[in-house]
Amino acid sequence: MQEKETKVRDFISKLCSYAGESSEFAQEFWEKLKEDKEIYDEFVYYLENGNFACRAKVEGYSVVDVMIWQMDHFKARLDRDNSGTRQNGDRMLLLAFDTLLSMRNNPGKYIDKMQSETGTDYPDKF
Repeated sequence: MQEKETKVRDFISKLCSYAGESSEFAQEFWEKLKEDKEIYDEFVYYLENGNFACRAKVEGYSVVDVMIWQMDHFKARLDRDNSGTRQNGDRMLLLAFDTLLSMRNNPGKYIDKMQSETGTDYPDKF
């Protein structure tokens, strides 16, 4: 068990580094992750397989659903910002898991956003 935990913490540290997040963020993420076995197992599955099991859900939403919502927002930022914004897949992955963990405490807040906030795929958005 200790070896798996070390592997997970190392992966979190690398993700945070690649994503431009601080060691404080990494520690807070670790604390939240270890408190939620279902999402922890999903994170480990991703670490070991490079893919999602989509078993961990909050009110029917998986980490992939969160990532799709985030990508929508990423596209909207690109449409407004031509100053060199680049996609950071590690950041999107990390923040998708972090958002899913936060959804446990307040799912309505996030579900409302996912259902009402969209990207720029329709005319006259901005």
